[in-house]
Amino acid sequence: MAQVGDFFVSYEEWREAMNSRCNIALTKDYCSERIQALEDAKDPATAMFIDLFGSSYRDKIVGWLERASAES
Repeated sequence: MAQVGDFFVSYEEWREAMNSRCNIALTKDYCSERIQALEDAKDPATAMFIDLFGSSYRDKIVGWLERASAES
């Protein structure tokens, strides 16, 4: 499993990276699609994400997506 400490630790850091470095607009639609995918345990990409980062980090990202959706 990857060391989660090497990745985003705050919502603000994650949001800035998504907007600036990744050029991803955190729209309600985008956030909803990502939340749905990350909550689907049968999705191979979700399984890989959990294997790499752990379920608690996945849960943190889902929470950040929910917050970003509410702010959009």
